[in-house]
Amino acid sequence: MNIGVTGVILIILIVLLLFGPSKLPKLVQSFGTMVRELKSSSKEPKEIEVERERKDP
Repeated sequence: MNIGVTGVILIILIVLLLFGPSKLPKLVQSFGTMVRELKSSSKEPKEIEVERERKDP
């Protein structure tokens, strides 16, 4: 599923029209926070697994 550059531009324009330029920075900031939390939560199980392996000889 390849969107392409024109698809991304179209999506950005639709979002801009829906939310307006005043709310767009807050929307992007909340999206960035969500992505950061998702990345950190996906790393946690790996860290827990490594700790378990260290405890079990």
